[in-house]
Amino acid sequence: MASKVALVEVNGDTQTALNKALTLIGEMNDLNTAKKPVVVKVGVFNHKGPRVNYPTVSVVGAIVNSFTKAPQIYLAESDNYKGTGSERLQVWKELFNERVVPFNLSDDTDTKEVDIAGEKMGLSHILFKPNVLVSTHALRRYDKGTILKNLFGLVPERKKARFHKKLVRVLLDVYEAVGGIDLSVIDATRAFSGPAAIKALNTNVLVVGRDAVAVEAVGATLVGLKPEKMQVIQEAVNRGLGEGDIEKIEVLGCSLENVKRRFSEL
Repeated sequence: MASKVALVEVNGDTQTALNKALTLIGEMNDLNTAKKPVVVKVGVFNHKGPRVNYPTVSVVGAIVNSFTKAPQIYLAESDNYKGTGSERLQVWKELFNERVVPFNLSDDTDTKEVDIAGEKMGLSHILFKPNVLVSTHALRRYDKGTILKNLFGLVPERKKARFHKKLVRVLLDVYEAVGGIDLSVIDATRAFSGPAAIKALNTNVLVVGRDAVAVEAVGATLVGLKPEKMQVIQEAVNRGLGEGDIEKIEVLGCSLENVKRRFSEL
């Protein structure tokens, strides 16, 4: 069966848009359950300054609200040279409550040792199954990816630069180590010209799916990249982690070609 990716308009009501997307891709009963805590890996490189290229409070709030049965929801990030994960998670502080809590992956001492790109690494215990892992990030025109690149933030070390030379291997080794991404949500209510977010457009769509590789491919196509030329997507396909051929992905909701036009100025 083809991987399903929902492409939906956000017309002022993010929750309605996400609900529609989740309905289009199918049931979530295996994810939205009282037996599974949920980890929402938010992508936030830098929380300071005018270029806010990370998921909006509205989008992350809609994700949180979709997991009505989860006993605990962690909004997760790790330290980097721009600041601690705890500091950067304050972007979404209005969502915090007894059930929805910030979690700095770099502070966790309860870790599981795994092999990542030829070395041993301790990853936070909350990342492993049966917990549900959600990856969400703002859409960027960036050949290193959006949803899959977001996994770099699961690496607990603050100084991550040494991994850049083997980035794709690190990302996909982490993906496999934690058992994959269960739900991917690209916040394309705004889209950015690259990781530095020099240019931004209001584009007002969400890209949602269970196959993270397919979601990455659809997001890349929207911003004018070619999935077949993106190393992270092609290596993920080679490992059997998902579908990267846009012709084999079932895009539901809006027309991919019609929506793609609004990204042409990036």
